[in-house]
Parts: sequence; C-alpha cells; structure tokens
Amino acid sequence: MILIADSGSSKTDWRLLGPDGSVAQAKTVGFNPYFQDSDMIYEELEKTLLPQLSSTSVTAISEIYYYGAGCSSDTNRTIVRTAINKAFPNAQVDANHDLLAAARALCGHEPGIGCILGTGVNSCLYDGKDIVTGRPSLGFWLGDEGSGGYMGKTLIQHYFHEDMPADLRQKFEKRYKPVLSTVLENAYKKPFPNSYFASYSKFLFDNISHPYAYQLVYDGFITFLNRYVLKYENARSYKVHFTGSVAFYYNTVLRKAAQDTGLTIGHIMESPIAGLTLYHQQKNGWQN
Repeated sequence: MILIADSGSSKTDWRLLGPDGSVAQAKTVGFNPYFQDSDMIYEELEKTLLPQLSSTSVTAISEIYYYGAGCSSDTNRTIVRTAINKAFPNAQVDANHDLLAAARALCGHEPGIGCILGTGVNSCLYDGKDIVTGRPSLGFWLGDEGSGGYMGKTLIQHYFHEDMPADLRQKFEKRYKPVLSTVLENAYKKPFPNSYFASYSKFLFDNISHPYAYQLVYDGFITFLNRYVLKYENARSYKVHFTGSVAFYYNTVLRKAAQDTGLTIGHIMESPIAGLTLYHQQKNGWQN
C-alpha cells in the first residue's frame, strides 16, 4: 500500500492507496519543519494519524510520498522523513516540496507549467516527472503578485490612501472597520501577515462585478503571469495549470488574463490531493 500526503502549515490531506484501486482518506493538522522538529511531528502523527489507520494498514504501507510546506531543503526534508519513519518503520519515505505536489497533481505525467495561486504564489516548469526549473519566490513583502495576500494588501493600501471608489470604500469600511494601528500591528509585529491580508481579498470576490474589483484582480493576475510564467522559455507552447483557492475562485478572471497574454490554461484545482492520488495510481497501475 502507498500513503501520500499534501501538507500545508494548517492542515494535511492523507490518502491511502491500495493495489485494488481502493482509496482511504485521513486528515491531520499541518506540518512545517521550519517550526517543528522531528519529535513534534512524530507525536502529532501518533496522536492523530495512526488512530485513523488500521494496524494492518500501517504494517502494509511500503511507500510514503509526503509533499509539504517548508520541504525545500535537505535539512527540512530529513526532519520530516525522520518523523514519518518513526511512525511507519516498514515504509520507504520520500519527502518533497509542495510545489512538486502541485506539478504532479496538475500536469500528471505530461510536461507543463504548474502554478500555486492561493495565499501566496509559486510556479515551476515540469517535465512530466520532476521540476526542471522555477522562478524565484520572493515571499509576501517582495513578491506574491496575484495572491490573496497581495490583493488584500493592495486593498488596504487603496483604502487608507483613499484610492478606492467611494461606493466600495463605504462597503469596505462597514464590513471591516479598519483601524490603521491594528493593520500596522498585523503587518509588522504579528506572525503570518500574508494570511492576515489575504483575509481581506474575499471582499473582491464578493464584489467582482464592480469594475474596480475586477480590474484589481485582473491586474494582479497579469503581473503574476508576466513575472512567474512568461519568463519560462517557450512558455506559450505549454499548458499552464493552477492550484489554490485564488486560482479556483477567480478562475474566470484568470482565464481572461491568460488569454490576453497568449497562454493556454489547462487544469485549475482548488487542492492538489485528488490529482496527486491519480498520479500515484497511474504510476503504479492501480486504477480501477
């Protein structure tokens, strides 16, 4: 049996795959080796994952493919592998970055460009098996153009600089009652400013029929495509695929932006776990 995991900092989706095509699922909290050591991860696996699996399944699992946030370095991957090996001593463990999960889920066994477009952003050129190259991800303050964090940050800037149309400004003020000191504290003192600002981006979704909201989202996507996708050699010859809540919920605007830049969009998924399941089933010939 094979166990696969798609892990973010807040939650992890697990799928247990059998050679008969069966699929079982489990959920746990998320993991991030930047903030957790092997012992902390193992304790959580023992407490929340193992009880969701039968003892027979645990001993029958021969391979585990873990894709997670923070797994971009050998050091961090070792932290995760050590924890999983302790929980599943009979299994061979492969730990990889969540960008590879996106690429395999979206592109399957075909070459393409895989993109994450959610609270943050990332992209890569994929050859059907592995990532060939990527673009630098500069994070929330220096990049993440087109992400939920970027859109929320732009909204807040427009609100306090009075660049937002009066009708939307009134609705925004009534809904959020933004206080500058609170915003600045969340921006510069509290952890996860990207998640804080991303929470404002839902306002755009709820008002996407307004020209201002549509244009802000569209411009963010155009910037993302220019900086993260069109920089790949022969980018227009590949299908471009997306996973993430922003890509999924704003897919109509995203498709328009891609069309206007001459790109061809393939799959748009809210989460990569279903695509990952299919990828590993096909790889092992375990489809019903």
